[in-house]
Order: sequence, then structure tokens, then C-alpha cells
Amino acid sequence: MHWKLPREGGCRCGQVRFKVSAAPYVTMACHCTGCQRMSSSAFSLSAAIPADGFEVTQGEPVIGGLHGATRHYFCPRCMSWMFTRPEGLDWFVNIRSTMIDDTGGTAPFVETWRAEGFAWAKTGAPHSFEKLPPDDAWEGLMKGYREWTPPGA
Repeated sequence: MHWKLPREGGCRCGQVRFKVSAAPYVTMACHCTGCQRMSSSAFSLSAAIPADGFEVTQGEPVIGGLHGATRHYFCPRCMSWMFTRPEGLDWFVNIRSTMIDDTGGTAPFVETWRAEGFAWAKTGAPHSFEKLPPDDAWEGLMKGYREWTPPGA
């Protein structure tokens, strides 16, 4: 696997910290306008971590973003967007790759919502989708990710 575990990470100010003890299912970049606005960037980077392989080790993150069934967690002090628990998908946590202390091997394997993205914002991800991949494509994408060697790994 690409990741040497465990890995730790945290927000910009260091008040909230977390530990990752399981390899990601897949790494991604999302170009949707919601991610653009929440990250103040052209896209957000994430790694889908098995839920039992993720834990907050310091501090108490707060919910931000839309405050809906999908919960976006932020540091209450510096307001860094740290991770997301998607609605109905309790088996993984989508951590922001940029919050990991050692970002080696976190290049995105899949990019989503290219239809809403900036034409000039390219990630080099091997798989790109105008919206989301079809539901039946995820298993193959996760298998492909396990076999891939990302840049910087």
C-alpha cells in the first residue's frame, strides 16, 4: 500500500488533531462549487478512510458547511475544513488530504464534478468524471487505487 501507517494530521492552528490507522479506499479531488467555496480553492482534496481507521485525538471539531445530513467538520478556532462524514455512508470518513502531516502518496486517483470545475484546474488524476462516477464503478476504482503508485509515494 502507498501509505506508511499510522499517519497523523491536524488543522492549521494545531488545536484539533487526528490519527489515521487504515489505508484509504481511494484518494480524490472534487471540483464541485460547494468544495470550491468551502476550501477557498479550485477543488478540494480528500482521502476516503475506513471509519474504524480514523480518530480525533485532540480537540473537538465543529460542524460547518451546510449543516445538513452530510456533516463537514472544522476546527472551531482556525476554521480549517478537516473531514466529512457523508450522509448514509458511515463506513468511511473523507479526510482533507491537505490536513495530513505527511502528504506523500496523497495525489488524487479520481476527480469528480469536472463539469463545475475551472477549465485550467487540472490534477492529473487517472480517472475523471463530469459529475460522480456511477455507483457500480466505485468497486473497480477502489481496486485500481490499491494497484496504483501515486506520484510522491
